[in-house]
Amino acid sequence: MASSVSAVSQRAMAVAASATLAISNQAAALRAAGQPVIGFGAGEPDFPTPDYIVDAARRAVDDPATHRYTPAAGLPPLRAAVAAATERHSGLAVEPSQVMITNGGKQAVYLACQALLDPGDEVLLPAPYWVTYPEAIGLAGGVTVAVPTNDEGGFQVTVEQLEAATTDRTKVLIFVSPSNPTGAVYAPDRMAEIGRWAADRGIWVLTDEIYEYLVYGGAVFHSLPVVAPEIADRTIVVNGVAKTYAMTGWRVGWLIAPEDITAAAIRLQSHISSNVANVSQRAALAAVEGPLDAVEAMREAFNRRRLAMMRLLGEVPGVTCLEPEGAFYAFPNMTGLLRRDLGGRTAESTMDLAALLLDEINIAIVPGEAFGAPGYARLSFALADEELEEGLTRLVDLAT
Repeated sequence: MASSVSAVSQRAMAVAASATLAISNQAAALRAAGQPVIGFGAGEPDFPTPDYIVDAARRAVDDPATHRYTPAAGLPPLRAAVAAATERHSGLAVEPSQVMITNGGKQAVYLACQALLDPGDEVLLPAPYWVTYPEAIGLAGGVTVAVPTNDEGGFQVTVEQLEAATTDRTKVLIFVSPSNPTGAVYAPDRMAEIGRWAADRGIWVLTDEIYEYLVYGGAVFHSLPVVAPEIADRTIVVNGVAKTYAMTGWRVGWLIAPEDITAAAIRLQSHISSNVANVSQRAALAAVEGPLDAVEAMREAFNRRRLAMMRLLGEVPGVTCLEPEGAFYAFPNMTGLLRRDLGGRTAESTMDLAALLLDEINIAIVPGEAFGAPGYARLSFALADEELEEGLTRLVDLAT
């Protein structure tokens, strides 16, 4: 049956495809065709899910009770465990009734926007930003107001910048630390200042804490509603098991919010997907109640790779990079490679550069344009040590 582009809704047409997934898929396709592609686009750990979590899922598969629906808000024991783990790690005390289990952190962001935003409401979004935030805002009828930051300022937004971008339509600030894509981690005093400003302004905060366990060096994770309790009753916290426990494919996230917002999100989810897969929820329960030994081992490996990436990027003429303190990404400034001879070719933008590097040396990076930051690129260090070394050595050789 023939289809017509005009039959597709304007809402669906307005959504941009995920640039990070597109790069990963393109790299995978080239590898399948025999090309020696090394992908730096992955937004997921390259480790298997820890055994004790997988074992819990196996037991759940054999339990007939797991073959049924759960409440739309999630399994009550998992909601309670998330509340307990949140207080244990970040110091934020919440009730299980404030917790809602979602199909990954991505759905938590979507539902938070749906529960908070009306058409025309403005959302302050510090850039660089994760590619999904503007799409979730737009699908709720909101308007993204990007607030640019750069490496000179540590990729951290200031109260003065936020105030300058605020209008009478501003309703929400999206705040992320540790940051995807930059790896920036805010100090508690800067966070507290931002939280107090939002509270004084009557602005809601959506804070994404998915990388809370992945910090390095002297960096320490802090939760914004803990360091700025004034904003706690106007804050939605998004989190999940994906990055911490190498569980991206299990699709378990959550949001924590004031009870009326959580209830609204539960109503929405009850019609969108009913509930998160029961087996995945049992696995997530084992994760959040279990030990952190495997998590620490992964964090140590990421830190080793982070340092290797910084060393090798430092050998690329024309590239500078602020050292990431969290997550598993570096976000180098690539402008020094633009309009230069690279294997007989030149690139006018980081979009062009990403295509050139994939063609010439078979490495896949995500251009900064995807994150609202032209001139930069995101390189994940969630890949094997030898692949990281080989891929960046190719870049050094091309640029030298």
